[in-house]
Amino acid sequence: MMSTTMSLSMGAKVSMGAQTKRTPSMAPTMKHAMVSSPIMTPTTSVSMVKKAERSLSQKVFAVADGTVLDRPLRVAVIGGGPSGACAAETLAKGGVETFLFERKMDNCKPCGGAIPICMVEEFDLPMEIIDRRVTKMKMISPSNREVDVGKTLNDKEWIGMCRREVFDDYLRKRAEKLGANLINGLYMRMEQEGDGPITLHYNKYEEGSKVGVPSTLEVDMIIGADGANSRVAQNIGAGEADYAIAFQERIRIDDEKMEYYKDLAEMYVGDDVSPDFYGWVFPKYDHVAVGTGTVVNKTAIKQYQQATRDRSKVKTEGGKIIRVEAHPIPEHPRPRRFKGRVALVGDAAGYVTKCSGEGIYFAAKSGRMAAEAIVEYSEQGKKMAGEAAIKSYLFKWDKKYWATYKVLDILQKVFYRSNPAREAFVELCESDYVQKMTFDSYLYKTVVPGTPLEDVKLLVGTVGSLLRGNALRSGKGLSVSFGSKSNEEKVMVN
Repeated sequence: MMSTTMSLSMGAKVSMGAQTKRTPSMAPTMKHAMVSSPIMTPTTSVSMVKKAERSLSQKVFAVADGTVLDRPLRVAVIGGGPSGACAAETLAKGGVETFLFERKMDNCKPCGGAIPICMVEEFDLPMEIIDRRVTKMKMISPSNREVDVGKTLNDKEWIGMCRREVFDDYLRKRAEKLGANLINGLYMRMEQEGDGPITLHYNKYEEGSKVGVPSTLEVDMIIGADGANSRVAQNIGAGEADYAIAFQERIRIDDEKMEYYKDLAEMYVGDDVSPDFYGWVFPKYDHVAVGTGTVVNKTAIKQYQQATRDRSKVKTEGGKIIRVEAHPIPEHPRPRRFKGRVALVGDAAGYVTKCSGEGIYFAAKSGRMAAEAIVEYSEQGKKMAGEAAIKSYLFKWDKKYWATYKVLDILQKVFYRSNPAREAFVELCESDYVQKMTFDSYLYKTVVPGTPLEDVKLLVGTVGSLLRGNALRSGKGLSVSFGSKSNEEKVMVN
């Protein structure tokens, strides 16, 4: 899936980078059209504006990787979500001249918003951007059997729930504060002649404007962090990647119902809510997020969403929908994750796990790892960096996380293939051993080794659960009645 050998062999070899030569900002040549307008932020000082003007009006010229530069290495990060913001922060702190592009500064991605506790310390996140600390979860089977999960957590362990519009905004502003140039711009395409600099074409938006101004910027390297529909990935021929559609509604419920969800999240499985994923109810600051996703039947996403709402109706009915969101989510890493001096991270690279659908941590981590490699190989922005730095990032990434992605891919194929298999999955979740292994792996982002005796017991239990689940096929099945007219028919476990 993420073969290191494959990732290291793909992409045209580019050994040349870019060198800077300053030209008058008021008279750019036609060949190297530069942006001369300042980057304005609420905290921009006069000196910062002048610095930005000088920076954006520089030309860059080709030099070999490893060459000592007479100015900082220049990198553009396309996309201001967790992967892009964390990449930009790391680059800026590491002495690299960084440009972070984001078009939707208030973007609300339809995402469960769950983050592991290890991410809080690792990425130095303030508690005020975390809405809820979930310590309990309910796994709910196709027959509405409920299993409480979280019994093995200690009083200092929890899953953070955040709103992406708050979370992403914080990361972007932190990157800007540390020196990254934050640009409200829509990336369009890139150009490169031979081994020369990369010319980035984008539409720049002034505050309050709905019409972008065509602009260009020359850079040494690009990090594509622009999501599942990445234009950067398209530009480098990264290959097609199948994707899921995630659909989510933010629902404001009364205080009594919100009290129920204050530290509780729910996950629903069944063909009715998704043929290959799960439905969720996750608590936010003053509302709940109710959503689902699917790869195999995207056209039926609203039907699956209705079923998720029906299954959670007793606890969410009477609520007011305050936002509806939909967004593509990648299902596997792309065949190619870099070309020359252009690298992909986060959703653009396809770093969303199967089975759990988790992407926030891996997005942020991949952005940071790519940036760390660039800082290392450029010696804190003093030398030209390129393909060798990107290969180093990919090698370390695959070594660290390949097993995690593979294990979750196998689990999805085994337990999400039918309702009997899902019943078996929920039954297994009652085991304290399974819960501890699952939460330890999720909270601390490691594949936790088991004990031989417990692993044998788990194998026997898994086989038994699957056999009991499959026995339902030959019987009359379990009927479940849902609350809306569109879903009142009896649903058989099949």
